[in-house]
Formats: sequence, C-alpha cells, structure tokens
Amino acid sequence: MPHRCGATAANALGAFIARRPVTCVPVSLDQYGRTAATCSVGGIDLADWLVRSGFVLDWPRYSNGKYASAQRDAERAGRGIWAGSFVEPWLYRVCIRAGARSAACSDDASVHP
Repeated sequence: MPHRCGATAANALGAFIARRPVTCVPVSLDQYGRTAATCSVGGIDLADWLVRSGFVLDWPRYSNGKYASAQRDAERAGRGIWAGSFVEPWLYRVCIRAGARSAACSDDASVHP
C-alpha cells in the first residue's frame, strides 16, 4: 500500500510548528512567478528540519545543495522515507509524463502486473 508521504510530512510539520509564528524571507521567483522563500520557526529553518527528519528530499536543482548534509544525516539514521524505499518525486513525474501508469513508476513496480 502506498505511503502518504505528503500527509505525513504536513502533519509532522504542523505539530512541530505548534501555532508558533513562522517567518519567511523571500529568496527568488520560480518560472511561474511563485515566490520561493526560506521559512523558519524559533530560528529553525523549516526546510532543513523537514529534510533532516526524513520527510522530504533536498532537491539540489533548486536548493543548490543547501540541505545535502541534512539529507545525509536522515539517510544514515534511517529517518522518515529513508526507513523504506521510494522513488524521487522528480523521477516519478518524469515517468508519468512519459506516459507510464503510476504503478509502473513506483519503487515496487516489479510487483505490479
């Protein structure tokens, strides 16, 4: 059964923030005009916390590797998604765009007919 990574991450982040004020500093605009920002709570970078906790992956294309160390820590410790197997979201989306069905793009595609 697929793991609901997004819901798990959102719930954990909500619990971590726990109604404390979040501060965001704009960094850039993406290709669609959306603001990319670094957000923190209590002086803790939320992206770093999410990556270090194993809830999300560092995407060097956008972070320039800012969270690579946090990701290595999560991987070594087997936290979050690193406790099991997964397909990187950007690779999954490429697979789907190429016309494959979801089951064929997952990490356990070999068990699907």
